[in-house]
Parts: sequence; structure tokens; C-alpha cells
Amino acid sequence: MTASDVDPKPNPQDGAVGRSATGGDGPADDKRPSHRSYHHPAAGWGAAKSVGRVLIKERALFEGPRAILKMNHENGGFDCPGCAWPDDTKGLKLDICENGIKHVTWEMTGKRVGADFFAGHTVSELSEWSDFALEDQGRLTEPLVYDQASDRYVPITWQDAFALIGRELRALDSPDEAAFYTSGRLSNEATFLYQLMAREFGTNNLPDCSNMCHEASGRALTAALGTGKGTADLKDWETADALFVMGVNAASNAPRMLTALAEAYRRGAQIVHVNPLVEAAATSTIVPHEFTDMALFKATRTSTLNLQVRAGGDMALLRGIAKAVLEESRTDPKALDKEFIERYTHGFEAYRELCEATSWEELEEQSGLPRADILKAAGIYSRSDRTLISWCLGLTQHEHGVDTVREIVNVLLLRGNLGREGAGPSPVRGHSNVQGNRTCGIDHRPRPEFLDRLADVCRIDPPREFGMDTVDTIEAMNQGRVKVFVGMGGNFVLAAPDTAYTSQGLRNCELTVHVSTKLNRSHLVHGRKALILPCLGRTEKDHQRRGLQSVSVEDSMSMVHLSVGMKKPASPHLLSEPAIIAGMARATLPESSTPWESYVEDYDRIRDTMAKVLDGFEDFNRRVRLPLGFRIKQPARELVFLTPSGRAEFSAAPLPEAPPRDDVLILQTMRSHDQWNTTIYSDNDRYRGISNLRTLVLMNGDDMRARGIKPDSLVDITATARDGSKRYLKRYTAIEYSMPRGCAAGYMPEMNVLIAASDYSKQSNQPLMKNIKVRVAPSAED
Repeated sequence: MTASDVDPKPNPQDGAVGRSATGGDGPADDKRPSHRSYHHPAAGWGAAKSVGRVLIKERALFEGPRAILKMNHENGGFDCPGCAWPDDTKGLKLDICENGIKHVTWEMTGKRVGADFFAGHTVSELSEWSDFALEDQGRLTEPLVYDQASDRYVPITWQDAFALIGRELRALDSPDEAAFYTSGRLSNEATFLYQLMAREFGTNNLPDCSNMCHEASGRALTAALGTGKGTADLKDWETADALFVMGVNAASNAPRMLTALAEAYRRGAQIVHVNPLVEAAATSTIVPHEFTDMALFKATRTSTLNLQVRAGGDMALLRGIAKAVLEESRTDPKALDKEFIERYTHGFEAYRELCEATSWEELEEQSGLPRADILKAAGIYSRSDRTLISWCLGLTQHEHGVDTVREIVNVLLLRGNLGREGAGPSPVRGHSNVQGNRTCGIDHRPRPEFLDRLADVCRIDPPREFGMDTVDTIEAMNQGRVKVFVGMGGNFVLAAPDTAYTSQGLRNCELTVHVSTKLNRSHLVHGRKALILPCLGRTEKDHQRRGLQSVSVEDSMSMVHLSVGMKKPASPHLLSEPAIIAGMARATLPESSTPWESYVEDYDRIRDTMAKVLDGFEDFNRRVRLPLGFRIKQPARELVFLTPSGRAEFSAAPLPEAPPRDDVLILQTMRSHDQWNTTIYSDNDRYRGISNLRTLVLMNGDDMRARGIKPDSLVDITATARDGSKRYLKRYTAIEYSMPRGCAAGYMPEMNVLIAASDYSKQSNQPLMKNIKVRVAPSAED
């Protein structure tokens, strides 16, 4: 994109202060925006009340409770389609959360979207609807094709839809002119078939949502430990002496973590939360399945220390902890695990020198914390025998995200917190099975060993060149180098950065294909030809020729288990994800010897093939049927490091540049509590005390006063991209909020328009969604 001034407006509520994203303005007394401080425990009766309202609204008073009793259960239940937090290992009967129930009832709605709906609405008209209103129409019921003459989606048979895909893909000059995207919900079996189809077709263009979220984690852990995943499991959370939770909004993004935090506090563990905002999960909770506490309104603390680091300052805090531990080791040799360092690590001396050369003044400036607070955290770490460090997107969506995650590993290595119970790195994956997608082959940079086994077992010749990730795909669509875009799940145009540029890229395609359960914005931002293919949801029964099928998923701690739907499908015309992928493959690869029909008849056959290709999936069909499934073996947990040196690698990366000193703020995008990824359930954010408002920016009070901004007044936000372009959001409401000076925050996807295509990390290629440089001023239109 050339440098220019842009004011992108991807949907009508952008820039409209107070306008409801959830279906209209409504009565003034119902929809008036408001903000007040939230001081209640996370979860508890607030969550129970919210769940009750959702069940009533979705008319799921019978199916909802029935689903609750089947969700996350080992015997014939289905895996929650929400977050990727592991299932309880102690037989808990209600291993559920508020957001999981919202997600399930949103999928189980009785509302339907079929041919009659589209006959009454053009795509141009629907483009003016809010994102909430689009999804709120209900479940898609039949395959649809875009008709340019009428500007409507019209019915198409599955056979004709697959034939259209096959013709367009075979007509490309190169397989690399196609991109095959996936969101996190795709099952392991569907994932394996999807990547097999793409690679048999001839491309590694497999962008996924991880490219925007945890790519930095995977690259950092691979470089440091030889594995792209965390080594800790749920038992480690249950036995750690100290838990560091960094850049995580657990109450909204991984609510079942609250149980682990409450239990940790009760047993005397130290819990340190690191985040520019003190989120509800970092204070206290009432866990809903603890009925006595619920009845007595008895809250349990979930932290022993909260550190409000500046946005992007986590690496400096970690470096400060390491510096303090190294200084302590001068008088107390036990401060370091010297035997572990000498036996299992490489690069320690260079790291020691780097820490010693870094001044406390620089660490304070970079982290935004006083030295005393850094030393408090260091003291907790040095006194703990078993420490676990967890993190999420607050660390990864920065320019230096890879270096920051490697700094986590550095700190853990100093005291041997690896390869033993209660210790280790533990990234928090947000979406159900996003980790399984990567494990099962959705990777634009596949390892040669994986391709070798895929070639040998599946009798194909997979391409060896790296493919395109999400950022590359957006650029390639705009340049005409990607002409066919296939999306398995998700809402790509709203999840990706630079909404206007992403939309332009999709419209530039010859064909866009979206496999979905509900109508969303991406269906309206389509190529010259477009298909919407409706699929079964996680909650629904999947009957194939060989009977009722199950699929598997992998949680954020490498446990793989089965999921079996319980509900009659929303429409008899829905196909499963494996069946849709096989249909596309047959039409695209008519000479293929891959047994696509056989795979769809019985998913055990897919798993048998996966067992031969994927590390850790040996004897897959038997092990996945064990109670709670099985855990994929992590070599680094056994102190086996698949690095060039054969040891765990210390990183000696310099700290990033100091934060800007002028009137620039570092803005982070985030989700509200009543939101899951791009799906918005309402305009409320209970844990931040916000009602009926999404067009807002949270700011430090001193920063507001320095700019002449009054609380709850209207402001204009200007972002300057690396490419020189400027982009704006106008008439947003400024909310005074507790955070460090120089920081600001607001909701995605509305604020994604501020992130240019050029604003991505050179380390991970991730969009800088937590590091947007903005200026905020009183609204010129006020």
C-alpha cells in the first residue's frame, strides 16, 4: 500500500460513538453508554446471571443445560468450542465457564439462515448491518454461491460448489496462487486432510490464526528448546510454588484458569500477574462449581502481586528478574542452579554479561516499573523451588515478541525450572484446537522431516519451499499473486490487521470460499466468485457411512482427546469439515490416489494415517480413547533438546528501543468480556465496568489531562504506520482507566483499522496488535 492518509470504515459502527453493535440504538434508558469501576470477584454470581440471560435469549433452557452436562467430559462428550484450556484431571463434573456456555448456545441457536433470507437481502444491504446483526441471524443451512447480477447469495448444490472450486484451482498458473487459511476450531482430523489436500495440490500457502497470535511463541520455544510448545501441563499448575501470569486476561480468554489460580492461592503459592491493566482475574474469584463458596459469596484471591508493566515492557521486567538473581548469586550460590546450567544449557556466560551490562535505570525506563517492584518479583522467583511462567498475546503481539518469550526461557533456565513437576514455560492458547492445527500440519514453514514422512505415507510429492503466512497472503491478494482464497472457519477480514486493505485483497480474488457455521463480515467482502459452505458445529452429531463419528482436539498443554457431538444438525444439508475438504480435493485432484471417500466414511482411517505421519501420534486410535486421551510427548520436558547444540539455548538479545517520549501512546487492541475472537455477544464488558459501548479508548488519567481530554469525552485517534500512511478513528469515547502512562487500549476488531499491513514484527511476521503508535486528541467534530 502506498503511503497515504486513510480513514477506513469497514462497517457502520466504526467511529459512531455509543452506537450499538448488537442490533440498533434501542431506548435511551437501555442503551446509554456508561462506565464504572468493577470491584467484584471474577466469575461467581455475575457469570451465573449472565449465563441465565444467554440461555433465555437463545431459547436454550433445555438444550443449554444438557450441553453443559456433556461439555468437556471424557465419556461421550464434546469439547468446548471456545478456549483451549485443558480439561480437569480430577473428575470435575462441571468443567465449564461463562464464555464456553455463551459459545455453545450461540452455535446451538434455533435461528436459521437459508435461501429465503438471502432472497430478501442483497449483499450491499447486508454490508450495512452490524457484525452482531449478521451472526445473530442464526445458522447457515445450505451451500450458497454469489450471483453478481442480483447481488445476492443463491443456493447451489454441493456437487456444483465443489466443481466450481476444482475448476478455479486447476485454472491457476501455479498452485501458489491459492491460499488455504484456517481458524483454530478445525479438528485434528480435518486439519490433517486440509493440509494434505493443499500439499498434494502443490503449495505450502497455509496461513492460520496462529500467524496473528502465538507465532512468536512457537519460533522462540523452537529456537530455545527445540520444541514449539510449552512443556508444562495442568498438574504443573497444580504443584507450582510460583506462577507468573503475563499478558493474559484469564477471566475472559481462559476462564477455567480461575480454578487453577484459586487452588494455587489456597495452597500458598505465589501468583504474580503482569499486565498494563489489572484485569478481574488478577484480583479474586468465586468459582461457580464450588457451590459452598457460591452460596456464601466467598471469594478467593487470585494473586499475591500485580505489576502494571508498560505495554511491551515485559522483556525488561524479565531481564530485571534475571539481573537480580545473578546479583544474588554472588553471595548465595544456591540462587542459581549451576549444575543444571552446566549440564543442559548453552550460552549462559554471554547472557550473564548482557544482564550485568544492563543498568537498573534502563530496566526501570523500559519496563515502566520502579526497581523495588522488579525486585519483589525477583524475590518471589528466587525463593520458589518450582516456578511456572505463563503468557498470552500481551507478550507476543509486539515487534520483539520472540525475544520476550526467549527471555522467559532464560529466566526459567537460571534456576533449572524445566523438566520437573511444577515448572516450565506454559503459553496460553486462546482458541480450541489452534495448537492442534499446527501439530497436524497447518504450517507454512513445514519441517523437512514432516514432509518426508507425509510423502512416504501418503504417496504424494509435497512442495518444499516455504509458503505464505497471514501477512504475506494479504499482501499477495492485493498484488494479484493469490487469486483463490479458501477459509476454513473464522472471520478473516475482521481477525486480520488493516481491515480496509484485507477487504481490498479479498475482493481482488477470482474466488473466495468460506466454510462457516454463521454469516459474518468475510462473506460480504468476497471475490469475483464466492461460495459460502455451511458445516457441522462441534456440538452436532456427525453421521457418516460407518456410523457416528468423533473428532479429536489438542488443548494448550498438548493433551489430545475425543469430541462427540450431541445435537441433531441445524440442517440436513450440512456437511462435516472432513467431508467438505474431501469434496474440494476430489474436484481439484481428479487423478489423486488419496482415499478421500474412505477417510470420510470412517475417521479412524484418518487417524491411522496420522499415526504414521505425526510425531507423538503413534497408536492414535487406541490412545485417544483412553480416559482424558493422551499427552503428546515433549522432548524438552524430558531434558532432550532438539537444538543445534543439543542443549537449551540462552538468548542474548538486546532490549528493544525505549518507548517514545513525545505525545505518542502505545495502544493495544483487546477483546471485551462479552466477546469471543471476532464474535461480539453484546456491547458490554462487565469486568471493565463498561456498558453499551465499544467505540472507546482506555487511557491513563494523567495522559488525558496532558492532552486536554476530559473523562467520557469524544476523541480522535491517529495512527502512523511504518509505510507512512495515517489512519484514523473519530469520535471515540475516552475512558479514564488504571494503566501506566504512555499506554492506551481499545477493542478489536474495531481498532484493527489502525494497524497497517506494514505494521508487523520482523521477528515473527505477526501484526503488531499490542503495539500501535497513536496520538489521541479531543475530537475536532465535538
